[in-house]
Amino acid sequence: MSRRKPRGRPLDGWLIVDKPAGMTSTDVVNRVRRLFDAQKAGHGGTLDPLATGLLPIAFGAATKTVPYVMDGTKLYRFTLRFGEARDTDDADGTVIETSDVRPDDATIEAALPRFRGEIMQVPPIFSAIKVAGERAYDMAREGRAPVLEPRPARVDRFELIERPDPDTAVFEVASGKGVYMRSLARDLAQACGTVGHIATLRRLRVGPFLEQHAIPLDRIQQGEDGSPASASMLLPVAMALADIPAIKLTEQEATDLRHGQALSLVGLMGRIPDAADPDGGLVRAMLGTRVISLCLLEDGMMKPERTL
Repeated sequence: MSRRKPRGRPLDGWLIVDKPAGMTSTDVVNRVRRLFDAQKAGHGGTLDPLATGLLPIAFGAATKTVPYVMDGTKLYRFTLRFGEARDTDDADGTVIETSDVRPDDATIEAALPRFRGEIMQVPPIFSAIKVAGERAYDMAREGRAPVLEPRPARVDRFELIERPDPDTAVFEVASGKGVYMRSLARDLAQACGTVGHIATLRRLRVGPFLEQHAIPLDRIQQGEDGSPASASMLLPVAMALADIPAIKLTEQEATDLRHGQALSLVGLMGRIPDAADPDGGLVRAMLGTRVISLCLLEDGMMKPERTL
């Protein structure tokens, strides 16, 4: 019995889309996949429909590196509107509470430190978290608001950037994965003695991918050379791993790793970068400019974790 040939063309690489407001991340992935006629595609971190900014899309072999991109630092800028709480915690939702209190800059600055570092955060009820097998947003839409438990979150930076008027404040946040900006905005407003929601949200960075790498969706549809979805728009698979220390291999070492064999760190002495943690750290095994495998350093060995 013959195996069915995969539909589409084989493509490997990253496309960094500047997502427009009003579309879901899945909508963008599906549209881009059709434009490129790609066999396999996925994205590196969901953005809310209201949000704009970096949505990294992985094709082919790049899909294997998605978890490492999602583990990277994210940078966001959002506008918090004081005085209205909304059921979605952003401007797309229905107003559920109002307040006349408008905090001054000093009040905001005094509240910010409690939202930095390792914090506990209650996700928005309109989120993809599963509760007893159901998506929270499905329950919320049906009027069965789920009770969500606080979960750990890491916020590296949370700064007041601008104060356009008493009703709004602009913030920048650098965070780890799984941190909800809508929850930060909601909770900060409450800490300032009022209520609030996100009016605008933009993602400026995802791991090694920066704003200068992002291409607006309409430009992808038009194409750089007049034809849509040019392969020249793709970034190399290895770029997603740029933050992971690299070790150069010999041909024989690369062959051994491909066959699932671990390598002794003794034989790699002098090639192990200072940034690599020998006790459980992750490294890129390189043959020339190619990433052969992602490996774990432990027990004096370099063990293949994921072959690319």
